Amino acid sequence: MLVAAAVCPCPPLLVPEVAAGAASELDDARTACKDALGVLAAARPDLLLVVGPAEVGRAGPYPAGSTGSFEGFGVGLSVRLGVPPGDAAPAGRGLPASLAVGAWLLDRARWSGAAVEGLGVEERLPADSCALAGKELAARADRVALLVMGDGSACRTVKAPGYLDERAVDFDTAVTRALGDADLPVLSSLDASLAYALRAAGRAPWQVLAGAAEGAGLEGRLLYADAPYGVGYTVAAWS
Repeated sequence: MLVAAAVCPCPPLLVPEVAAGAASELDDARTACKDALGVLAAARPDLLLVVGPAEVGRAGPYPAGSTGSFEGFGVGLSVRLGVPPGDAAPAGRGLPASLAVGAWLLDRARWSGAAVEGLGVEERLPADSCALAGKELAARADRVALLVMGDGSACRTVKAPGYLDERAVDFDTAVTRALGDADLPVLSSLDASLAYALRAAGRAPWQVLAGAAEGAGLEGRLLYADAPYGVGYTVAAWS
């Protein structure tokens, strides 16, 4: 059963080494993410699953000990998702960027609680498939926690990655309210086509969360909401 969840944005710019001279611009977001992870630790889960968007071909499970890096962003920094069984990390695919950011957040928070695994979710995965995936995650252990990585629209300003789309503010406002209130019906009903058009990579992971939280009776708390660089970022904690 799902006992807690943390929702965090997943831009590589959260990592100060990637942001370089602009690192201080996301200090508030980093602090909120750390606070959200504190809620996960307090829930004492048996298993922590990091869920985030992944490009086609990189979706699917990532076992404990999977590694990732930020070399593609010009930084020679590597991360590891949890502790692998045995003496060596399992061979396999490198983490998608969203899960690498999640691994960095956990390392920064000095996570030492439950075992950690990951799940990459394709951006266009249908809502019903997201819900099913969430229910399966929640059934993995008696006490499951989720770290859900995902950004809102990338179309908030003319300088945003997706340029300006007048629908972006309303979309992000609805998402932020739903994440802060743990409003499962709103999250479950997010329009996948609109989210894709607005380049909101968090839509599928948020719907996985909604599926996992069904029947869990969790309450939400909004910790941060802003749109630096024209991209919607939300941090929330559910417990």
